[in-house]
Amino acid sequence: MSGDNSQNDSQIDANFRANDSHKHKKDKEHRHKEHKKDKDREKSKHNNSEHRDPSEKKHKDKHKDGEKHREKDGEKRREKDGEKHKVKDGEKHREKDGEKHKDGEKLRDKDVEKRKDGEKPRDGDKHKEKHRDKEKRKEEKLKSSSDGVKIKKENGFSSPHIKDEPDDDGYTLSPKEQNKALKRSRDDEDSDYKPKKIKTEDVKKAKKRKPEEEEDVKPKKTKTKGKVPEVGGRKKKVKKEEEEKWKWWEEERHSDGVKWKFLEHQGPVFAPPYEPLPSNVKFYYDGKAMKLSPKAEEVATFFAKMLDHEYTTKDIFRKNFYKDWKKEMTSDERNIITNLNKCDFNEMSQYFKAQSEARKQMTKEEKLKIKEENERLVQEYGFCIMDNHKERIANFRIEPPGLFRGRGNHPKMGKLKKRIMPEDIIINCSKDSKIPTAPPGHKWKEVRHDNKVTWLVSWTENIQGSIKYIMLNSSSRIKGEKDWQKYETARRLKKCVEKIRNTYREDWKSKEMKARQRSVALYFIDKLALRAGNEKEEGETADTVGCCSLRVEHIKLYPEKDGQEYVVEFDFLGKDSIRYYNTVPVEKRVFKNLQLFMENKQPEDDLFDRLNTSILNKHLQDLMEGLTAKVFRTYNASITLQQQLKELTNPDDNIAAKILSYNRANRAVAILCNHQRAPPKTFEKSMMNLQAKIDAKKDQLADARRELKSAKADAKVKRDERTKKLVESKKKAVERIEEQLMKLEVQATDREENKQIALGTSKLNYLDPRISVAWCKKFGIPIEKIYNKTQREKFAWAIDMAEDDYEF
Repeated sequence: MSGDNSQNDSQIDANFRANDSHKHKKDKEHRHKEHKKDKDREKSKHNNSEHRDPSEKKHKDKHKDGEKHREKDGEKRREKDGEKHKVKDGEKHREKDGEKHKDGEKLRDKDVEKRKDGEKPRDGDKHKEKHRDKEKRKEEKLKSSSDGVKIKKENGFSSPHIKDEPDDDGYTLSPKEQNKALKRSRDDEDSDYKPKKIKTEDVKKAKKRKPEEEEDVKPKKTKTKGKVPEVGGRKKKVKKEEEEKWKWWEEERHSDGVKWKFLEHQGPVFAPPYEPLPSNVKFYYDGKAMKLSPKAEEVATFFAKMLDHEYTTKDIFRKNFYKDWKKEMTSDERNIITNLNKCDFNEMSQYFKAQSEARKQMTKEEKLKIKEENERLVQEYGFCIMDNHKERIANFRIEPPGLFRGRGNHPKMGKLKKRIMPEDIIINCSKDSKIPTAPPGHKWKEVRHDNKVTWLVSWTENIQGSIKYIMLNSSSRIKGEKDWQKYETARRLKKCVEKIRNTYREDWKSKEMKARQRSVALYFIDKLALRAGNEKEEGETADTVGCCSLRVEHIKLYPEKDGQEYVVEFDFLGKDSIRYYNTVPVEKRVFKNLQLFMENKQPEDDLFDRLNTSILNKHLQDLMEGLTAKVFRTYNASITLQQQLKELTNPDDNIAAKILSYNRANRAVAILCNHQRAPPKTFEKSMMNLQAKIDAKKDQLADARRELKSAKADAKVKRDERTKKLVESKKKAVERIEEQLMKLEVQATDREENKQIALGTSKLNYLDPRISVAWCKKFGIPIEKIYNKTQREKFAWAIDMAEDDYEF
């Protein structure tokens, strides 16, 4: 019996020793993440045996008190665990690499690798000492605790039943040590071991761990990837930004003309107050220096700033300026300054030129300071809250005072645009919002709460008495909805345009002169995309006209011209004083009617004397709800773009050639709508630079072709692999240079063709953006090549909505 007991004791002790040895190995392996290959196993075996002896003694002492308990339980435990806890030698554990101890072998291998590379294995010694200290602390802790607790901890430390789990009271790495180990493991992952192997090991380990341990392991995994949390953070941030984009087009629109339910903003930013000129900058009248009053001096500076501009040479400009300037002078100044030609603004002009130059020469710090101040203003005043969404405001600054320029030969050019004060401002916001505060010492003209208008701030300017507004940015819901609705109305016109055309053709034969004039005018609006034109007070604005306000002097009739019959020549100033000149053949009935309308009329008489814009638009409303002359322009522009893109786009072309085709289609629309511009001042210089690049590229291509020819000749003689490869590389070089040359030539063609055509106006205001988006998606053109960032924000609804098969 005693023999059996002693045999049982020795077997239990052997099990405990094996368990303790394995536990200790596991702790040691956990601390050595840097081990890689398996060359010095004997060394690590020797180290392990050194640790085993003292730990065995400790376990013998520790478990003497529990011998009786072990005698009763020993057989059951041995039967239950069987082969599971037999550790004959360290080699068996290493052979079971794929089952339990892969990690340990890997770590020892890494250690050997690092030692091979010249790293000193000091950490191992330090860890041994730390482990011994830890064991001593554990022993003292066990002695001081009660027997019940001692048994519990014995089971937790060395019971074969939970041998494979990490010990609750066992040695654990400090956070610092953990981080070090984890960093090392990250470095080692990049070396010899394949990611697949690492992955399978992790999976197998995870299966052996209990849920509580997996919770502990997960954070460690994220730590080992070092930069991953930051990347993850960035991804989340990008996602959040995407979520913040308001897809208003997916929501229901407000009904009954309501534009918003809640609106809050900070009001406008006023122009800075006038800063008087330095005392050394003088104004001269009739050769003598003269000190002006602040108001008169401010208006004089407006003229001085424009001294080099051609405006100041125009009589109408000078006359209007002098008239308004005198109103700002004191009575003494008015008595002295009686002739504008005797005024000398040169010193003032030189001062402002110097100021402008100084701004260009500012240091980075000074520029940064100004930029930061502007950004602060944008953050404070550049946004509003509309229906719980933050919306960008288009321009929150009130225009500063200055001299009115106008377009073309505007009769009011040179007049003084007065400074806008808070007392001129009407604020519009919701009742339950915080009303903007007026500047100190001032108050608003009025505060309104009108949710059926889209403006935030309004005032009346003094030149033409027109109302100016501060409104939302073009990317806002309100502006987007308006654009979307505009193009949808134009699409509705597409369905009934033939019926409308048949109606106005019938009216050409009407017995009523009013109906005939209306039908001919509608024909011009439809075919030539003319604007309707509005009535104006004579002498108040520039002499610009539209279709309904054409005069007899604006057209000429030719029964035959340049081989075409019934030709009409148009020549008049359109919107913004842009000249409209066009010679078009028309249908015979239209020609005959025009001859009738011009009978017994003077050149200055109205061509359509029984028609105005109101009558025309009322008639259009009867033909289709929401139809106006502008809808015809939008429809014709969009349908022309779609047709031109179908005709001009070659699917086999490269991106540059396809973009040229797009610009040509856009150009056809711009010509139809008479969107002209003056050639840019730098046009000639930029074209010369571009031509120089083309010439240089042609020389480069000639050299590349010579080199290819030479390489081909060598290849015929030598017939080896090296010369074949050389020929291929030279071929690719020639192809690359040919493509670069083609891009430059396309660019030059595009610039030349667009010299006097403004593509932007039609692209942003008359062309359904969904046509362009669909074309880009169909032919694989990046949307950035057609629309810049601001335009993409404006047309976000179209980019999200349109597919490659969209038809206007």
